[in-house]
Amino acid sequence: MVDIATRVYNHHWKIDPIVRSLIDTDFYKLLMCQSVFRNRADTQVTFSLINRTMSVPLARLIDEGALREQLDHIRSLSLSRGESTWLRGNTFYGKRQMFRPDFMEWFENLRLPPYHLERVGDQYELTFEGTWPEVMLWEIPALSVLMELRSRAVLRDMGKFELQVLYARAMTKLWEKIQVLRGLKELRIADFGTRRRHSFLWQDWCVQAMIEGLGEEFVGTSNCRIAMKRDIEAIGTNAHELPMVYAALAEDDEALRQAPYDVLADWHEEHEGNLRIILPDTYGTKGFLDGAPDWLAGWTGIRVDSGDPAEGAEVAIRWWEERGEDPREKMVIFSDGLDVEKIVELQQQFAGRVKPSFGWGTLLTNDFRGLVPEDRLAPFSLVCKAVSANGQPTVKLSDNPNKAMGPASEIDRYKRVFAVGAQTELDVIV
Repeated sequence: MVDIATRVYNHHWKIDPIVRSLIDTDFYKLLMCQSVFRNRADTQVTFSLINRTMSVPLARLIDEGALREQLDHIRSLSLSRGESTWLRGNTFYGKRQMFRPDFMEWFENLRLPPYHLERVGDQYELTFEGTWPEVMLWEIPALSVLMELRSRAVLRDMGKFELQVLYARAMTKLWEKIQVLRGLKELRIADFGTRRRHSFLWQDWCVQAMIEGLGEEFVGTSNCRIAMKRDIEAIGTNAHELPMVYAALAEDDEALRQAPYDVLADWHEEHEGNLRIILPDTYGTKGFLDGAPDWLAGWTGIRVDSGDPAEGAEVAIRWWEERGEDPREKMVIFSDGLDVEKIVELQQQFAGRVKPSFGWGTLLTNDFRGLVPEDRLAPFSLVCKAVSANGQPTVKLSDNPNKAMGPASEIDRYKRVFAVGAQTELDVIV
């Protein structure tokens, strides 16, 4: 096992690459990328960094030159032969050759496009522009770089023994969480923590701890590189990015209203009925389900990613029952800001009523709260989102208005089109 504290202490080389592989990314990005490559390859998209926690002054913590070095290194990466073989020949979700030959040929020749970086006050403006399949693959590595550079900045002046104690405490903290989860019957949990992890080495350690501590109840990781390295399942389906871009391309209100369902129709065709998990909250879960075509009720499950998670699950249960489906046969994946207490609560509340599943993210792979003075390693909410498509702004409403994004006038329009009523504001934890 890697001595993480020693590696951190030795981060004084000219460049210690944070992202060393194009598959050090989430599995859902590659699945979505293949769908986009097939259906909307020429769409011009802009992604932008958004720091929701402005109290974290990234530009004061992170040297611009060091950030550029890391981003430039990512642009030099391409798939290795072993990575290509794994993607082409491995079985994912019981299906061989999940990735088509034409997509793999394109991916094997890919180098990520240029970026634009500018310091504005105490924050960085980081944007990526180009064709959608290329630009979308910047999201996860860009976030990983910024999160780890922030960690390195906080840890830079710590001595070797101080670092050893810090990581021992963090390891103990995680292991105590795992021991609590061991007591849950029929638990199904995966690592979703790539985007806002403390570091790659720490995420890899967390995954190994989950493998040993939970056995078969730990079903895999969203991180492709770690899944390949540890010979475990790569987990993921799709994200808000797809409906956000499809909606931005809609020419009128009726096309806008239909856009989220067009996404899932393309997804269904792309995966031949596999990976049938609905993500309904981009423009409000209730409105999405009220207007959903009947064929969606037959899908495998729903992911609850904003708003009150228990309320979201109850809405899904009622929707299935109204359409003659048995909720006990359906999967509900909880994935928003989870920590062990909430996982225990939701598992106990919904076991037997649905098939609960958990995507444990930031508070699995980046929970150093209370371990350094002034809590300078506390996780924070940093995202990299598609902000325009073919020159039109994107919008996300969410079930939590504090997660909404887009121009105010467009947010109002989307609320009208999708009949979004009163919403409850909830703190954005991560």
